[in-house]
Amino acid sequence: MSVNRRDFLKTSLQTGLLASAVLTGCVPVTRMQQNGEYDYTLTVEPADFEIRPGTTTPGLGFNGEYPHAPLKAKQGKPITIRVVNRLQQPTTIHWHGIRIDIKMDGVPFLSQMPIMPGETFVYHFTPPDAGTFWFHPHVNSVEQLGKGLVGLLIVEEADNEQFSPDEYAADLPLMLKNWHLNKDGSFKALTTPRNAARMGTPGNYPTVNGVNKPSIDVPAEGWLRLRFANVDNTVVYKLRVKDYPAYIISIDANPLAEPKPLDTYSIGAGMRVDIAIKAPPAGQEIVIENGRGKRSYRELLRLKTVAAPLRHPVAETAPLPPLNPLAEPDLASAEVKRFTFEWEGAVTPADSKGKAMPRFWAINRIPWTGMSADNIPAPLATLELGKTYVFDLKNATPHRHPIHIHGVMFKVIRSNQKKIDPFFTDTVLMERNEQVQIAFVADNPGRWMYHCHVIEHMKTGLMGYITIA
Repeated sequence: MSVNRRDFLKTSLQTGLLASAVLTGCVPVTRMQQNGEYDYTLTVEPADFEIRPGTTTPGLGFNGEYPHAPLKAKQGKPITIRVVNRLQQPTTIHWHGIRIDIKMDGVPFLSQMPIMPGETFVYHFTPPDAGTFWFHPHVNSVEQLGKGLVGLLIVEEADNEQFSPDEYAADLPLMLKNWHLNKDGSFKALTTPRNAARMGTPGNYPTVNGVNKPSIDVPAEGWLRLRFANVDNTVVYKLRVKDYPAYIISIDANPLAEPKPLDTYSIGAGMRVDIAIKAPPAGQEIVIENGRGKRSYRELLRLKTVAAPLRHPVAETAPLPPLNPLAEPDLASAEVKRFTFEWEGAVTPADSKGKAMPRFWAINRIPWTGMSADNIPAPLATLELGKTYVFDLKNATPHRHPIHIHGVMFKVIRSNQKKIDPFFTDTVLMERNEQVQIAFVADNPGRWMYHCHVIEHMKTGLMGYITIA
């Protein structure tokens, strides 16, 4: 059976298929499961999308689609993804948040050669953790991500007697992306030097799974699992469930030990949060908002409850997935490494082709200047395999930075601006002038990128890598 998944998903959001169909009804036709393995093919290619109703946007899509249905895997089971490049430029795929073998991490030259036009690269790995992850290129990122090459990877929990996914009446993957679009659907500038030197160039057309302010039917009176993923290049989303109780159950694919009541929660570019809501009786609505400034909120999406049979008895409290198998940092023996993120404030002279490449940001006074097969810069730090480290992160800028480290999950342990209940994550949102300490066991050998996930910041200096050996 062939299904246009973008049309299916958009229709399900607009006309009222049950929310569970958003995930379970849109399984990619490229997916196979054989001998316990999950098997996909992703073709990276130009494609026309209808993002603004009645217009055409000349985007870039996985299998020609936006949004592509989430890839699904299972914790502890192998997954294979063949990536075919039909672009006129190189690409790779990075599996954001997955603790992966360095050869599969998708960073050009550092972990693999770029996938050139017409080439195929096979990614094969076994996810050790369950949760909400996502994937994107790490080449020409402003354009490739900005024009649609983003997708979700949902890793389902290993079989567990204490938890079943069916405890949730609906499981909704929700990709948040703000497109840079003119009224006719064509692209505005994805970046400008002025904005790249500040908070980044924001889009002007917000979407959830490619739809502006969708309305989604959900089963009444059951628990709902909302998997929010910020796949935007720039924007920070401040989530609030209006006038209705909700609970955080997982942060960046790391389940919490107990549900945390949601007031507001901010997720920067690259970050995810899973929120649980117990749906009210049929015929009611739940409005989820995005904060703009301190007091202004706008509708992001709404959920409409409809009568439907529930697959599992309804628990009194939000069902919690089991914790992932992460090594606990040994703070007593940890070595401290200090990193300062700051404005570099220079403009690189024009290259040999006369193009000026701006350079605005630096880590420990070292701006990222790019790399090639025969020119790999020195690492920001070299860590000993198996040892615990505390990274003391200082944001010496007036702008927010979601700081991401490949290949590891780290524990946020303290901040100089707010009370921290320590939690594991792969990306931490640093407020202006904030200082944060994170800790982790350096248990995954490789050369791991370390950068701000505001893509323009990354591309103009706020990036480097660490070596674990």
